[in-house]
Amino acid sequence: MVTVGVLTAIAFALRFYKINHPDQVVFDEVHFGKFAAYYILREYYFDVHPPFAKLLFGFAGWFVGFDGHFSFENIGDNYTENHVPYVGMRALPAILGSLTVPVVYAIMKESGYGTVIAAFSASIVLFDNAHVAQSRLILLDATLVFFMSLTIYSYVRFRKLRYVSFSPEWWGWLLATGVFMACTWGSKVNGILTVLAIGAAVLVDLWDLLDIRQTGHTMDNFTRHFAARAFGLILVPLIVYLSFFWVHFAILVKSGPGDTFMSPQFQESLTGNDMLMNSHEIRYYDTITLMHKDTKVLLHSHAERYPLRYDDGRVSSQGQQVTGYGHADENNWWQVVPTKALPDTGRGRIVRHGDVIQLLHVNTQSYLLTHDVASPLMATNQEFTTWPKDDYSRYNETHFHLYVNGAHEGEALKTKSGHLRLVHAPTKVSLWTHREQLPDWAFKQQEVNGEKNPSDKGATWYVDEIISAEDGEDFLNRTSASTNKDPKPMNFFKKFAELQLLMLQHNAGLTASHPYASNPINWPFMLSGISFWTENADQKQIYFIGNIVGWWTCAVGLSVFIGIIGGDLLARRREEFPIPDPVRNRLWNSTGFFVLVWFVHYFPFFLMNRQLFLHHYLPSHVTSALVAGAVLHFLVSDTVNYPISKRGHFTKPKPREYAELGLKGPIIVGVFAVALFAAFVYIAPLTYGTPGLDGETVNAKRLLSSWTLHFAAKNT
Repeated sequence: MVTVGVLTAIAFALRFYKINHPDQVVFDEVHFGKFAAYYILREYYFDVHPPFAKLLFGFAGWFVGFDGHFSFENIGDNYTENHVPYVGMRALPAILGSLTVPVVYAIMKESGYGTVIAAFSASIVLFDNAHVAQSRLILLDATLVFFMSLTIYSYVRFRKLRYVSFSPEWWGWLLATGVFMACTWGSKVNGILTVLAIGAAVLVDLWDLLDIRQTGHTMDNFTRHFAARAFGLILVPLIVYLSFFWVHFAILVKSGPGDTFMSPQFQESLTGNDMLMNSHEIRYYDTITLMHKDTKVLLHSHAERYPLRYDDGRVSSQGQQVTGYGHADENNWWQVVPTKALPDTGRGRIVRHGDVIQLLHVNTQSYLLTHDVASPLMATNQEFTTWPKDDYSRYNETHFHLYVNGAHEGEALKTKSGHLRLVHAPTKVSLWTHREQLPDWAFKQQEVNGEKNPSDKGATWYVDEIISAEDGEDFLNRTSASTNKDPKPMNFFKKFAELQLLMLQHNAGLTASHPYASNPINWPFMLSGISFWTENADQKQIYFIGNIVGWWTCAVGLSVFIGIIGGDLLARRREEFPIPDPVRNRLWNSTGFFVLVWFVHYFPFFLMNRQLFLHHYLPSHVTSALVAGAVLHFLVSDTVNYPISKRGHFTKPKPREYAELGLKGPIIVGVFAVALFAAFVYIAPLTYGTPGLDGETVNAKRLLSSWTLHFAAKNT
C-alpha cells in the first residue's frame, strides 16, 4: 500500500503542477471546452466522438461555476480575462490521469507480478510527458485511458474467478468489465477498440470452454457461460452506451451550431430551430430560392452562355449558364411550375413529394434543363442549362421528379425542412454540385451538373426562401413570423441511429492534411510530436511528446516478447522445453493478453485513411507498459507467483510458488526510475509550457531531429 500510495501522490503532483498555466485555450480545448459550454447552455452541437467524456466536462464546468458564455473560439484566447473557471475543468482529466497510475499498478499485481514489477510498469505511465500533458488539459484522452485501464483491471479480476463461475463476485467483475468498457467506448470514438480487444479475449475464453477434454465442459455449461458473457459484455455495455446518448439528447434541447448536420426531422425536435419556426408549405407558382445542403450555394443562372469550346477541347451546347452562387441575387429566383392541370384553389396546389415539376428562371424566363452534353469540369456528368419558356420543342426535357428525403407519399414540400432531390425525368440524373469553381467566363461561380447516381448525398437541396406567390394574401399568411412552436417529438432510437451514422461518416472524412499528423509506424518510437500551444513573447511552448526512455523501453519490451515466444515455439518443435510451464503459461495468458490489447488498439490505425496523431497511441502505450513489466519479470526471474486465480470447489490444490527477483530486480527498477525521472524533467519545459527557452536550449531539448519545435536556433 505504501508503494501505490507514493506512486499515486507523485502522479497527482506531476499532473496538477502549474495546471493553471497557460491561462489560455490550448490545442483541442477549442473543441472540448466549447462542447462543455454547449451542455451548460443546452444548445445542440455535433461531434464525431460519443458524449460521455464531454458530459463529464460539462458537469465539471457547471460544478465550478462556468456559465457557458465563453466560446473557446481560438487557441490563445485568455481564460483569466474572461473569468472562466478553467482550472476546475482541467482538474477532471488531471484526476483521471493521476488515478490511471494506481490502476496500472493494480493490473500488474492482480496479474501475478510483484510490487517491484508493478511499480516498474506504473512508473512508465507516471513519468510520461505525453500522459502528463494530455491529462492537464480539457481533452478526452485521459478519460479514455483511465476507463480502458479499469476495463483491463476488471477483466483480469473476472478471469481470476473462472474456477468459481457464477458466484456473486464473478458476476460483479463481469458486469464491471462491461460498464467500464461502455465508458471507454463512450469517451472517444476509438474506444470501440477496447470493446474489440475484450471481445477477442472472450472468444479465446469461450474456445477453451468448448474443450470437451476438460472436466465439466458440457454444452449446457458452455451455453450458460455464453449467455452470461452476452449479457454482461454485450447487453449491459450497450444499455450504458445508449444511456450516454439519452442524457446527451435530454440536455441538448435547444437549437445550436450542430443543427445543420442533422436531418430536418431531427432539427424540428429542437426548441427555436429555424426549420421548426420558419418552415412553410410550397405551392405551385411560388418563386423560391434553392440552396445546396452541403456547400450552401444557391441555384443560379444568368444570361451569359457556356463557351463553345473548353480548355480541354470539348464542345459545349453554348446554352445559358446554370451555376451555384453563394450570395443573395435576383438571378437565384426560380418559379415552381406544374406539369399537369391544377384545381383553382385548395390543397391540390401544394407541391408534394413525387411530383413532376418545372423550374422557371424568373429573370430570363427560361426553364431549367439538362441534356446529354458533358458538363464544363466533369466529362462524366451532364451539363445543366435553360430553355426559353415559349419554345416547346424541348418541353419534356424540362421535367424533373421532386423527391423529398424521408417523406411519405404525397407529403408536402416545405421551406428549410424539406431536403429534396431533383431527378431529371428523361435521363434520371440528379441536380448536383461540388466545391470546384468554374473559370472566369462563369465569374468563378460553382459548377452545377447532372450526377448519374441519383442517390448521391451531394444531390441534396432545400428551399431556402419563398420570394413571392400568386396569391399575395395567402403568401403573407404562410410566411408570417412564427412564434412559440413546440418542438416535434422524435423517437430516441431514430435520433441515436442518425447521429451514429453521421459520426462514422464525418470521422472517416477527416482526411485533410495537418502539419503535425503522423504515421502509426512512427508512434512507438516518437519520431514526431504535436505543437499544442506557443507564446511568442517569452518563447514558451507546449509540445506533445512522450518520455523517450519509457517509450523506447516499451518498444524493446514488445520486441523481446515476440522473440521469446518465437524461440519457445522453435524449441518445442525440437522437443526442447526451456521455459517451465507456470512461467510459460504466464507469458502466453497474461503477457499475451496485454499484447493482444496493445495490438488491437494499435493496428487498426494502419487501415484508417484519416488524420492521425501521436495521441492516438496513448491507449497502446499504457498496454505496452504492462508488456514491458511482464517481460522484465521474465528476464530477471525464472519463477512466478503461482497460482493467482481463486481456487474452486472442484479445483485440485496446487503448491504455491513465489517469484524471486533477488537484488537485481529492485536495482534495475530503481535505476530505470531515476532515468525515467531525469528524462521527464529534461523535457518538462515542453510539457508544462514554462519556462520559456532560448533557441540553443530548444535545440538541446530536441532529442530527435524529426521533432519540430518552435523557437529553435538556426544551425550555423
